[in-house]
Amino acid sequence: MQIQPILAALRKHRLATVLIAMEIALACAVLCNACSMIASRLSAMHIDSGVDEASLGFIALQGFDPKTANDLNARVVSGLRAISGVQSVHVINSVPFGPQAGATGITLDQAGKQFRGVPEFYVGDPGTPEALGLQLVAGRMPAADDYQPVKNFVPASSRVLITRTLAEHLWPGENALGKEFWTGPFHFRVIGVVANLSVQQYDEEGEQGAQWTVFAPGLPGPQLAGTYLIRANPQDLDRVMTEAKAAIARIAPDAVLDYEWSDTLPALRTKFFRTDRAMTGLLVGVIVALLGVTAFGIVGLASFWVAQRRKQIGIRRALGATRADILRYFQTENFLIVSFGIVLGIVLAIGINLALMKWFEVSRLPLWYLPVGALVLWGLGQLAVLAPALRAAAVPPVVATRSV
Repeated sequence: MQIQPILAALRKHRLATVLIAMEIALACAVLCNACSMIASRLSAMHIDSGVDEASLGFIALQGFDPKTANDLNARVVSGLRAISGVQSVHVINSVPFGPQAGATGITLDQAGKQFRGVPEFYVGDPGTPEALGLQLVAGRMPAADDYQPVKNFVPASSRVLITRTLAEHLWPGENALGKEFWTGPFHFRVIGVVANLSVQQYDEEGEQGAQWTVFAPGLPGPQLAGTYLIRANPQDLDRVMTEAKAAIARIAPDAVLDYEWSDTLPALRTKFFRTDRAMTGLLVGVIVALLGVTAFGIVGLASFWVAQRRKQIGIRRALGATRADILRYFQTENFLIVSFGIVLGIVLAIGINLALMKWFEVSRLPLWYLPVGALVLWGLGQLAVLAPALRAAAVPPVVATRSV
């Protein structure tokens, strides 16, 4: 198949060719970036929280007097433990997918010069790491004497657990055990490393940033009150949480149950990623609609050109061209138009991604999305042009004589 005659024919239909190529370029740019965003959202929705979600629930109270915090904690912990099926109850500042309770910048020196990011802090009473189901990969769990009174939002000096991801970020290639870091006047020493513990409020920093977490052992008191972790068998958890929320009015009449955050961890995960699921569905709809419009555009243009060229096709058939030759002609013509659009689309995709990275903190577009997007559009173009091309190949040679 000679390319030059096809290019010469396209030059006579420049406007239509350019319009279809631009439509394909837009489809390529949107397809690559939308698929990258969908993959990012799906990765976020499947993030490993690091805790035994199926066995955990969270109760949050508001409106109580901080001066009564110790009494409130004692009443609530005792009352919730009395519910049938409850394995343990602990005072904790938050849980994965729960309210953000403590995020602050840390440094590797007391002077505050070696800044290393902003992890989130969990603070819980004795037994909380075990109740959460944290998987220890190095060091030890906090002992009884590691639990200290909470000042501000963490103990003044803590022996803490950190995630494996945060340990590698702070001290690449080194053993994190015994290492120290600070946030203002607060001092922390690492005694254990856990496999995973996701942040309370996942954001767009990516999965690595979502594992920058610290667990600081703390004692319940005015700075650690009103938020409770409940552990039960997975099959009993829904019933236990229903009874727990109903019992709060009797156990703690001086506090108000926060219904938004008081739920099982699976339910909190579902609610947390509700927006991500809606965004994923919207992006999938955009992709399908755009590819559909592009395919219909190709079909329409090819059908128009077939109708316009019936005499030329008949003459070629009369001169000996086979149906396969006519079919290859239109498929090659479509391939050239789509290829031109894809080249423009790749440039546009990279430009859009750079803009999204700058203004909306979207992750960088993986380069392998570009050839995959190109293959999808090449395939779509060949499928879209197939029906008009088959109609063209079916034009009999006698059409040439009838048109004279």
